[in-house]
Amino acid sequence: MGSGPFDLKTMIADYLENAFLENIIDMFKYDKSLYAYIGDLMQDERMRVRLGVSALIETLQREDSVNVIQAIPSILPLLKNQNPMIRGDAAYLLGIIGQQDTIPFLHETMIDENTDVRIIAQEAIEDIQSKTQPV
Repeated sequence: MGSGPFDLKTMIADYLENAFLENIIDMFKYDKSLYAYIGDLMQDERMRVRLGVSALIETLQREDSVNVIQAIPSILPLLKNQNPMIRGDAAYLLGIIGQQDTIPFLHETMIDENTDVRIIAQEAIEDIQSKTQPV
């Protein structure tokens, strides 16, 4: 097996698990195509990888806000994932990214059977609205 996308995704997940966040932040700033991996990384079974993805998106929202929106297409489908933790994480990340056009998807999540997911979606909508309000 060569050095295909799977290997790179695995490496990123391993780096996140080992808290090498700075290295990953630099990689994402350099190679915007990596944003497409966010959805897969969020589904990693390792809690530290998922926490690392949240930290990554929070940092990139501050440092690379023009490009962080490229993660949205890989995050949106996760709002319908069978795992409520992943649905909640997806809503949370969309709130951090703060794009107005994700609000309708978050509204759909407001009827989720899981209370925590509904609360996270509501908070994400409020976060997005507060970021986009004129000052």
